This record gives sequence, structure tokens and C-alpha cells, in this order.
Amino acid sequence: MQLSLADWLVVLAYFAVNLGIGFLYYRRASGSVSEYFISGRNVPWWLAGTSMVATTFGADTPLVVTGIVYRYGIAGNWLWWTMALSGMMTVFFFARLWRRAGVLTDMEFAELRYAGRPAAFLRGFRALYLALPVNTIIMGWVNLAMAKILELTLGVKRLEAVMFCLGMTVLYTAISGLWAVLWTDLLQFALKMGMVIVLAIFAVRAVGGIHGLTSRLAAHDAATGSQSLAFVPDWTSGWFLMFLVYLSVNWWASWYPGAEPGGGGYIAQRIFSAKNEKHSLAATLWFNLAHYALRPWPWILTALVAVVLYPSLRDPEVGYIQVMIGHLPASLRGLMLAGFAAAYMSTIGTHINLGASYLINDFYRRFVKRDAGERHYVRASRLATIVVTLLAAVATYFMSSIEVAWKFLISIGAGAGLVFMLRWFWWRINAWSEISAMSAAGISSLLLQSRAATGVVERLRALDPQLPAGSLNAADPHGFAWLMILTTAITTVTWLIVTFLTPPEPAAKLREFYERVRPAAAGWRAVAGIERQPARQSLLWSAADWIAGCGLIYASLFGIGYLIFGRARTGITLLMTAAACAVFIFWDLGRRGWDVLSGER
Repeated sequence: MQLSLADWLVVLAYFAVNLGIGFLYYRRASGSVSEYFISGRNVPWWLAGTSMVATTFGADTPLVVTGIVYRYGIAGNWLWWTMALSGMMTVFFFARLWRRAGVLTDMEFAELRYAGRPAAFLRGFRALYLALPVNTIIMGWVNLAMAKILELTLGVKRLEAVMFCLGMTVLYTAISGLWAVLWTDLLQFALKMGMVIVLAIFAVRAVGGIHGLTSRLAAHDAATGSQSLAFVPDWTSGWFLMFLVYLSVNWWASWYPGAEPGGGGYIAQRIFSAKNEKHSLAATLWFNLAHYALRPWPWILTALVAVVLYPSLRDPEVGYIQVMIGHLPASLRGLMLAGFAAAYMSTIGTHINLGASYLINDFYRRFVKRDAGERHYVRASRLATIVVTLLAAVATYFMSSIEVAWKFLISIGAGAGLVFMLRWFWWRINAWSEISAMSAAGISSLLLQSRAATGVVERLRALDPQLPAGSLNAADPHGFAWLMILTTAITTVTWLIVTFLTPPEPAAKLREFYERVRPAAAGWRAVAGIERQPARQSLLWSAADWIAGCGLIYASLFGIGYLIFGRARTGITLLMTAAACAVFIFWDLGRRGWDVLSGER
């Protein structure tokens, strides 16, 4: 793809603006670790929420959505659409609790909730686990996506592509921490969302509009036996079992960035940075609405165009790039590349900052050097961002598929999600519950994906003949479904046994936690004195808001989809349903003193 001088100037201007924002906030971020990692807890809801949305919109996202649609049709997106159930739980059950906790990172929560050496071990272990292997995998697949884009568009080799983009991102991230990430996220989201909409418009025009697209997809489906336009797979579909697992297990059982059960990661980080509890709730509500209901359709439309234009791609994830190269006007190519750079940098910038926060606040400061000044830790944080960045560059070369990396990360945390939710509401959860859940999930998932599981797989094939022989392969729909079912079952049984075989946390620690965070009292009454504390959360009304929130997301998502494909009556009905859900949510929050539209106390 050829770029003109004007295109290159646009790309260079984009990078210059991002660096300018970094230098603008250099002095402010240098004051303390709190300023560097959570912006002094002074971020408005709209900025924190938009930053969450921008972070989850990486350069990998359009590519992996294209690969999913290419293989499974629109319904394949239930891999991540079901995570809205978890995301809405974060909004109504956990966002305010996280903000009340007053911690700097979600790893620090371990020593707020638990006591003694097990709590310290859990904090250090999770910090290293999430900062190094997990964070490295995430950044690795984002790097892989950007490398694919630059290899196809500019002919740049993978090493050169990754190192240039990482270098630019780590520079402004290291300079000014989260403040630079937040404000560049706002700029980047506007740019990349605008460009994916533009690309979708030109892509659909290239196949004769929506009518032409649906006609060609009908012919494609008739020839291949696919169901490209189905929003929900038919029960005879080869991957219907995987869909059921997505809907019944994934959303609550697995840890996944941006949709952790109970919140966590960069979602928790943005919650910590919010001005107050109302801003934290409003930020996560806006994030989930934008993430699941407003963003997907431009990606999906371009992916469907790739299905009909390039039906024989060896790597379906590059179909999105092929559409861009073939059908985006030359005058917009510079902006589109800047848009991809924005998608890449917003995600990578957040994960660099988050990984460094775990290494410094939860490992180095906690266990290595506990008595240094704030400026020392800020300097150490800048060094940690470079270390995290280099590890991500190495990880990129061990990946070939973004979708497989997604599924791998989901599978190694399967079953631990329930602990992350219950620790807020049930006094009996202890540090060993979390340690055993994480360990069991990782070990059992890896064993089931190895040759050691051959005997198990052979027994499963008697129940599911479509399951391939050998180990459970996350790349295969049936293999991934059974991998999730078995890992979740093993993990759940393990942590329940460990919980009841180990002593509970000391009563004084439990009371301290409850009085600080004030979750619903129902699961805490067994601890002496707690029943006398005034409750600040209603599980019943939070559940009602969660149901309405899920209705808001899915009715909006599918209402927009039906309007796009010409089914106006169904689309309008669903959008009216979404509006009714929104009215209920704001009525309920308003009557309880949580007017999130104002965002003020």
C-alpha cells in the first residue's frame, strides 16, 4: 500500500501529539506513585470510562473479530459478548466497593481482605503472575496484530514494526504515567472509532451496499453450509456446544482483561483513579455500554465483506487489512494507519502502565525496598515500564493467532472467577481460596491441553464424537468447550475443599475490611459485630439493576444490528426495550442517591 507525503505527515503529526501530551503531564506525574499510576484519584467518569473503552479497542480487536466472523459468522462474537454479563456485575456490584477500598492496585486488595503471610504471598504471587506471563501474553497478541498490519500495508518486517510502535508508546507512558494514557486514550478512541466506521462504509459500498452484502453472503452460506448472519447459532451448528459454554460458564468463571469477574486489572485501575464512588460507577457503566453495544458493528460489517471478497484466506484475521488495502481511498490511508496506531498505543500504553504498577507497588515496594522516597519509586516505575515492554516484544514471536491466544488466556483462569466475586460477599473466603483457585486453573488447563490428557479425551469422545483425538485444543470449538467445562469443574472443587480445610481469616481482619468497604451484610453475619453495621449495598436492587443493564446492552446491540440489516420493526422494538432498561437503572440509582449522570456526591 503506497502512502503519499500527506499520509506520512498525518501519521507523524499523530505521534507528535501523543508525545506532546506525555511531556505536558511529566511534572505532575513525577510527584508520587499515586499520581503516576492512578492520576491522584481525580479523574472524571467520562474520561475514565472512555479510557477503558479505548484500551479494550486494540489493534488486535478488528483482526480477531474478523477471524471469528470468518469462521463462525456474527454469532461467533459470543466469545466476548457474554462478558457483558460480568461487566455489568462490575458496574452494579463491585465498582463502588473497589473505590471504597482505596487501594492503588487490585493486587494490594489481597492484604486489605486477608491477613498474615498467606495474604502477602498472594499479593506478590499475583503481582508477578499478572505483570509478567499474563500481561506479556496480552501485549504479545496486540503486538502481533500491529505487526500483521504493518507487514501487509507497508512491507515492514515484524521486528522493525513492533520495536518502532513499542518505542513510541513506552516513551510517553514512561514520561507521565496514567495521565498521559488517559488523555491520549480520549484522542485515540475518537480517531480509531471514526476510521473503522469510515472503512465499514467503503467496504459495504464495494459489495453493492447492505443488500449486495446479504445476497452474496446467502450464496456463500449455501455453498459452505455456514450461517454468517445469524446472531445466535443454530443448535445443529458444529460449534453450538461452545456457544452454550460461553453463555453458561465463561462470563463468571474466567479471568479476562477488561471483563474480570468482580472487576480487576485496568478496569479496577480506572475505578481507583475516579473522583469518587459515583464517578467510578458511571465510568464502568459508560464503558460497558460503549464496549458491547456501540462499537462492534463497524468491525463486523468489514469482516463480513472480507468473507465474500476473500473466501479462501489461510489467515482469516488479515481479511480486515485486505479490505482496507483494497477498498479504502488513497486519501484516507494515512488516517487509517494513524487509527491503527491509536488502537495499538491505547491498549499497549495501559498494559505497560498496569504491569509496571504491579511490579513496583506490589512486589518491589512491598518486598524488596520498603523505605525509599516517592521519587525513587517513580524512577523505578519508569524502568519497570521498559522491562515490561521488552518482554512483550519477545512474546510476540511465539504467537501466530490472536484468537487462540485469547482462548488460551481464558482457559488458564477458568473457575477462579467465582472466588474473585465471592471474596467481597462471603466472609469464609480466605487467601488460600484464591491461591488454590489460580493454581488449579492454570495447572489443570495446561495438563488438559497436553498429551497427558489423551485418556480423558478418549472418554469424552464417547459423549462428543466431534471432539478431535489427542489433547484438548483451544483452537477447536469442541476442544475449547470441554477444556472450559473440565477446568472450571476441577478448579471449583479444589478451591472449595481448600477453603473449608483451612482456617478463616481472623475476625478482626474481617471486621476491618467490612467496615471499610461496606458490602451487603448477608454473607458477613457470621462474623461477630458485623450484623450491627449499617449496610450500604442492596443485593436485591443491585441484581435488578444488573438484569436491566444486561437488557440495555443486548437490546442495544441487536437493535442496532437489525436496523443495519433492514429489519426496522425488530430493531426499533429492541432499542425501545433498551431505553426502558436505561430508564429503570437511572430511576433506581437516583432514588437511592446515586445520580450517576451528575457524577457528584
